[in-house]
Amino acid sequence: MFSPCVQTGYIDGSSRVVSAEQKYFQAVQLLLPAIAARFFMTTKAISPLLIRPARPGDMEAITTIYAREVLEGVATFEYKAPDASEMDNRYRERTGAGYPWLVAECQGVIAGFAYASAFHARPGYHYTVEDTIYLAPGHQRRGIGTALLKHLIRDCEAAGYRQMMSLIGDSANAGSIQLHRNCGFEDAGVWKSTGWKFGRWIDVVVMQRPLGKGSTGPAS
Repeated sequence: MFSPCVQTGYIDGSSRVVSAEQKYFQAVQLLLPAIAARFFMTTKAISPLLIRPARPGDMEAITTIYAREVLEGVATFEYKAPDASEMDNRYRERTGAGYPWLVAECQGVIAGFAYASAFHARPGYHYTVEDTIYLAPGHQRRGIGTALLKHLIRDCEAAGYRQMMSLIGDSANAGSIQLHRNCGFEDAGVWKSTGWKFGRWIDVVVMQRPLGKGSTGPAS
């Protein structure tokens, strides 16, 4: 709350005393057009995000995104980056088994991808899936990961799956851990020093989220 400054106020062109409050609002009025213009430019620059099923033609972009994490990150314990042909095989294997594979497209560019796969090969694990999600550099912290994961959850629920697991490489991977928490996942444990990469032991953070009816009622 501003208080009048009769003794120490500002003097305008008419030589009368102006309170600090009046001076403040005069300055705001002068700045409003510039603020409005900047806001318009910023919001106009934000392009719509499209979440859609992946297509074979997306594999080159997906391969590039994944290769960076293989070669530089610890979200995956793979050492050698697969080529586009291998990624296409993985895509066809998962989608052929009925699991969803999605991409996030922004201005015609693949900004990230996410897919579900079997958590374990044993038939008793049939209703449990594992999620995988990767974003291209420069597309983090823009809501793209959240949009991808929420769509993946929705598609897995529609397919009748009951639990989703996430195995997150590195207990220091705060971004991925928070992303999953924001989408309803809970901590389910930590596998200590399970992976070896870049000359160090790496934990695996296990997170879990119920899908649809979860554990309510029998599987169907």
